Amino acid sequence: MTRELILVLGGARAGKSAFAQGLAEKGQGAVLFVATAEAGDAEMAERIVEHRRQRPAGWDTLEEPLKLAAALEQASPNYDTILLDCLTLWVSNLLGEEQGTPDVERETRRLLDVYEAGAATWILVSNEVGLGVVPPSALGRRYRDALGLVNQLVARRADHVYLLVAGLALDLKAAGAQPM
Repeated sequence: MTRELILVLGGARAGKSAFAQGLAEKGQGAVLFVATAEAGDAEMAERIVEHRRQRPAGWDTLEEPLKLAAALEQASPNYDTILLDCLTLWVSNLLGEEQGTPDVERETRRLLDVYEAGAATWILVSNEVGLGVVPPSALGRRYRDALGLVNQLVARRADHVYLLVAGLALDLKAAGAQPM
């Protein structure tokens, strides 16, 4: 696999993580799995354990809920493939920080700059949240808008953007989709 930036989008339970893992398994060399989830309750802790169980034993794991650019700037030179699962929780974590209002656009651009400076293929997983109803709360709308912006920034730069629906993947860029 030559160096690429790959975005894997879809709704909840669409098969994004399994698809992204399959892409990473096709690559050669060292793989770093970057997890942004935190075990806030027992159910989420069980999901994290299950995700860990499903990953190949030879992969390294980095758990980083907030400072992705800084963490990956340090770690990425040691890996051929980086699988980040997921941008969805990262944006949620950023918006949940109590230390002011995060500049999600700036943080995303920093993350993309780290990718550009490295040699590894990156596979980024994110939820598509713009297809549903308008969230009823101001925070919900702010989250939807922030994640939509992150997805657009990454998709614009990505070599491949896969949309997953019911376990089926469509490469939007290969199908002719163009950034705005």
